[in-house]
Amino acid sequence: MTVFQSLLRSMLQTRTLVAGMTIIMPLSAMAQAIGLPEISKASKECVECHKRESRGLYQQWGESKHYRANIGCFECHGAEEDDVDAFEHFSYTIATIVSPKDCARCHSREVREFVHSHHAKAGRILGSLDNILAEVVEGNRSFVSPGFPDGNAASAVLGCWQCHGSQVKVLADGELDPATWPNSGIGRLNPDGSEGACAACHTRHEFSAAQARHPSTCGKCHMGPDHPQKEIYEESKHGIAFFANIHKMNLENNKWVVGEDYWAAPTCATCHMSATKDQPVTHDVGMRISWNNRPVVSIRPEVSDAKMGLPGKDVPWQVRRENMKNVCHNCHSPNWVHNFYVQYDELIELYNNKFAKPGAALYAAAKPLLKPAKFSNKIDFTWFEIWHHEGRRARHGASMMGPDYTHWHGTYEIAKHFYTEYIPELEELVESNLHANDPEKKKAAEALQAKITEVLDAPEHLWYTNRMDDKERERRAKAAKEFRERYKK
Repeated sequence: MTVFQSLLRSMLQTRTLVAGMTIIMPLSAMAQAIGLPEISKASKECVECHKRESRGLYQQWGESKHYRANIGCFECHGAEEDDVDAFEHFSYTIATIVSPKDCARCHSREVREFVHSHHAKAGRILGSLDNILAEVVEGNRSFVSPGFPDGNAASAVLGCWQCHGSQVKVLADGELDPATWPNSGIGRLNPDGSEGACAACHTRHEFSAAQARHPSTCGKCHMGPDHPQKEIYEESKHGIAFFANIHKMNLENNKWVVGEDYWAAPTCATCHMSATKDQPVTHDVGMRISWNNRPVVSIRPEVSDAKMGLPGKDVPWQVRRENMKNVCHNCHSPNWVHNFYVQYDELIELYNNKFAKPGAALYAAAKPLLKPAKFSNKIDFTWFEIWHHEGRRARHGASMMGPDYTHWHGTYEIAKHFYTEYIPELEELVESNLHANDPEKKKAAEALQAKITEVLDAPEHLWYTNRMDDKERERRAKAAKEFRERYKK
């Protein structure tokens, strides 16, 4: 009998529902609490050793609901002999990594939702522009390991991969390659073929729901110059209310329904995952998001889901927005929520139409005049930071009501660098290639010049060339006069 057959037999003795199968059982069995009737012999042996060798781990497990349910080390780490990462450990076959596939033996619905989310796909960054920066521009190949005999970049291993996840490599002796383990990145590519790491949010070995509900858990990854959600949250009224009222948040409660079990403030989990009176908990964080603000130009989430082959492609943004509004309505009036979304949408449209779309078109037009290696030109960094750092900050700031990030860290930085760096660098490219001997270079320079002229002729850019519409000048002068009159005393 395999470890999983043994585990299933034990669970069937205590549960009325396993993996969707209804089991007819005696009343005494039906009354048994969820979990195993007693801790298994294998887990008892594990515990006795870990009490001595890794006491902190043992204590974390002792505070978990797993402990109360008699779910021990072996129930999670037990493996089949033919598992890629299986190894013998004191006469038991185990695996170091507990993957979503393992967690799904008990938490099938949660894992199903999670694997269909963008969180589980975060490891796909391994071939992206961001990873080129970390591996090539910032890094080298000096991190040599058995799994990477040609070397790897420590900047990627200890940076990108620790949030997004690495492809965990199992060596011939069953050990895990040091370039890929330890790793709790939320999109980790596991040896069993699954994607993701439940422990990214439910940290080992307590696996606490309360910890996952706390904003700081999300802040491990959602922070910094390109996606500062943690900082934005802390600036927002939501974050201010949370930290002022954390003692009222009831984070440890099993049932955690906004408006019922707590009402002082929302957390990241409240808005994106946790239950309302009308919605269950979801582990697909995209089901309440109506804009995807990760790309150069913001797009609707079903579009990005379709690109990744996720079932969310069939869930329109309007449905997701109503899901989020359902959360908001626990504390805010319908009019307040509606008007917030009007403001948010307008900021997205402003960014998309004034900077992102024309900026991307200009960059494409400049490509024939640039050195071919990515990030070998100053303008590569200029444009990347405009959309990837400043553009995201503005959009995320608007989505989470962080005015400083929307403006000073966002649209102000975008505008400053668009007009004082990006456009001048493009004009320099034109100037240095307009009279080139190479006819292709000359043609590309002329095309770029035409695109610059087209962009700067748009009404929102006319101020830059001192061609502001007369009516707009009058409006600005009138507003300035009214301001001075109001405050001259």
